[in-house]
Amino acid sequence: MPVSSKRRLVADALRDAIATGRLLPGQRLPGEHELAERFAVSRGTVRAALADLADEEYIATHGGVGSVVTFDGAALDPRGGWARSIAATGVQVATRVLRIARIEDVDLAERVGADSAAFIAVDRVRHVVGGTPVSLERSRVPRTGALDRAVDDGLVDDSLSATLAAAGLVPAIAEQWVDVTPLDAEDAAVLGQPVGATFLHSRRISRTVHNGFVEQVDSLLAPDRFRLHMRFGTTEQAR
Repeated sequence: MPVSSKRRLVADALRDAIATGRLLPGQRLPGEHELAERFAVSRGTVRAALADLADEEYIATHGGVGSVVTFDGAALDPRGGWARSIAATGVQVATRVLRIARIEDVDLAERVGADSAAFIAVDRVRHVVGGTPVSLERSRVPRTGALDRAVDDGLVDDSLSATLAAAGLVPAIAEQWVDVTPLDAEDAAVLGQPVGATFLHSRRISRTVHNGFVEQVDSLLAPDRFRLHMRFGTTEQAR
């Protein structure tokens, strides 16, 4: 088997274990030697596969600790959505679904390389229990299977991540952009903020391991709750 194929095999297997929950957030990965024996590859191949996963923000590596499954920034996972990520910090959040609807968006289809302009729009606002809203999210996902049925039946387990999984769409790779934007009148009303208040704007596009489109989500994030944290070096990750 070519070296690149061995590297991909190791990375794909670990990525799948993380995405399906067999490796949990904060759980330490097996050491390089154990992984090398398990997959019958060299430790160099294992290190290269772990580097790929770190680049994709599936794991973080810490000197003296090894590689651990982590969430983005302050325990936030860009693949699992903000609700699960915030909950992992111990803060209780509630989610209100603003709409689940079938839409057509040719521009989005061209931007993400989707085969069809038919999408499902899922718009949600999240707030800390007993407090004010902390995020407004507008997700666009393929109109297929459980996602299409969600328009009439609701989300599986009230979770978009679970509905994506039920539709056979598991995010494996993603790109994310973050900037700052003032709230317009509509968003300010939903978030309980004055018009023009400054919020972080995040756009994340996720895809399957085979590069199929999974989701585009535009999030408006309260700057007192969310931060963009990045590290550079040989032993840590971009968060």
